[in-house]
Amino acid sequence: MRQVEGRRAVAEALRAGHPPDKVYALKGAEGLGALLGQARAKGAVIVECDRRRLDAMAQTANHQGVIALLAPVSYAETDDLFRLAEERGEPPLLVVCDGVEDEGNLGAVIRSAEAAGAHGVIVPKRRSAGLSPVTVRASAGAAEHLPVARVPGVPACLRALKERGVWLYGADAAGDRSLFDADLSGPSAIIVGAEGRGLSRLTAESCDFLVSIPMRGKVGSLNVSAAAAVMLYQAVRCRR
Repeated sequence: MRQVEGRRAVAEALRAGHPPDKVYALKGAEGLGALLGQARAKGAVIVECDRRRLDAMAQTANHQGVIALLAPVSYAETDDLFRLAEERGEPPLLVVCDGVEDEGNLGAVIRSAEAAGAHGVIVPKRRSAGLSPVTVRASAGAAEHLPVARVPGVPACLRALKERGVWLYGADAAGDRSLFDADLSGPSAIIVGAEGRGLSRLTAESCDFLVSIPMRGKVGSLNVSAAAAVMLYQAVRCRR
């Protein structure tokens, strides 16, 4: 079983058609009635308990008085992401995370990708955060709606994407092209690198374009999830 924590995350799981097997709720908590009613209607067993028990169960910093147990999350296949784009009648828009190890950052990337209408996020199996309870919580429920594929390695994945006609845009502070000059209206993958060190050498060499986000302040770069969001909304602008 997997654990989903927080009111928004549990609500999104229900909305996405992933009913919980059991929901642990803080006894006497205000504002949980409707959510628990929805869970009960889906067949979930509701267990009321005190805060000490919930705190002991929690895997994230703030469970907001509710923890749900669901069937284990399953990763998508890369083909599923292309299938989703085809069903929507849109050119693929993907996000590839090259070694994003912080679960909160990965969750935030998934949240931005879902909000921007992307068709999926791709992560490697090694040296990367995955779909943990922290990631799902940080995605504010977006991980329940957006497919996340896991691949053996990023460079091989990028080669496969190129073979399918996808243009690769790597986020790099030293990139030779401004993001504002990048045309992401066609089949595109946005590649963001690890916290601190950015894109690996092999990943950077695999990209068709290395693009930089114009910075007007004194800080030299953005957090990886913020950079992904800015690039995603350049794609939204190009696809209007």
